Amino acid sequence: MAKKLGDLKLNQTILFVCDIQERFRNAISCFAEIAQVSNRLTEASRILDIPLIVTEQYPKGLGNTVPEVNISNAVQVFPKTKFSMVVPDVEDKLKTLCGGQVKHVILCGIETHVCIQQTVIDLLSRDIEVHVVADAVSSRTQVDRMFALERFRHMGATVTTSEAVLLQLVGDKDHPKFKDVQSLIKVSAPDTGLLTNRL
Repeated sequence: MAKKLGDLKLNQTILFVCDIQERFRNAISCFAEIAQVSNRLTEASRILDIPLIVTEQYPKGLGNTVPEVNISNAVQVFPKTKFSMVVPDVEDKLKTLCGGQVKHVILCGIETHVCIQQTVIDLLSRDIEVHVVADAVSSRTQVDRMFALERFRHMGATVTTSEAVLLQLVGDKDHPKFKDVQSLIKVSAPDTGLLTNRL
C-alpha cells in the first residue's frame, strides 16, 4: 500500500539527475527552468544527505552537466551511451547506498520520453519506487514530455513536483533541516511549461 501511495523514506531515498548537459541547452523546452528546479533538488540532497547519482550521455560529444546544476555532492558522475541511467556501474553503486536498501529514487533531467522513460522502466522492474519530478524533466517537444508523464502514471511511478517532494522528505516542520529546505522553496519554482498544457 505504501508503494501505491508514493511513500518516501529519507534513509532509503536517492536522487538521480539525468543528462542535464551543455549541448542540450538550446534544444530542450524550458531548459533553463528545468536546470533551476533540478538545482533545487541537488541542493536539497546536500542538505538532507541524500545520495546523488548523476549521468551524462556521451559527454565527449555532448558536454558535461551545466554549471547551473550544482552536482558537487554527487556520489559519482557516470558517463553513458545507453539511454537508461541504470547502467552496470550505477547498479553496482546502488548496492552500496542506503545500506543496500534503496527503495525510492527521485528522478529529474532530460529527455522525459527517452532517458527518463527508460530509467523509470528499469527502476520499476527492479522494484524501486520512482518519483518523477514533473517540473524538473523536459523534452524537445511538450508533446513528447506530456505523453511520457502520462505513461509514467500508468506504469506505477509517482509524478510529483519539486516542492511536494521536498516537503514530503522532511515531513514535519520540526525536522532539524526543515528551515534549510524551506529556504529552497520560498520562491515558487519557475514556469516549466506545464502550466500551459493539460496533463
